[in-house]
Amino acid sequence: MTQEDALVIFREAILLIIKLVSPMLIISVVVGLVIAIFQAATQIHEQTLSFAPKILIIGIILILGGSWMVTNIQEFFQYLVSYMAGL
Repeated sequence: MTQEDALVIFREAILLIIKLVSPMLIISVVVGLVIAIFQAATQIHEQTLSFAPKILIIGIILILGGSWMVTNIQEFFQYLVSYMAGL
């Protein structure tokens, strides 16, 4: 395995991580922003008010998108196995 091979695998792994995490991160940021605006408007500064909805939203995203995430991880694993077989 050359350095180029390792860099290709590393790049593909990083892209997969970004692809899998970005829906949760983007929606969590949007929910956090909406709650922050609500807290600023009502002057309610309870920390759990922003934490609980984010956890619920991320849980819903994991339930709805879990099969898609597992499919992507399986495809990446198959790519790794076939790549290693070619070495």
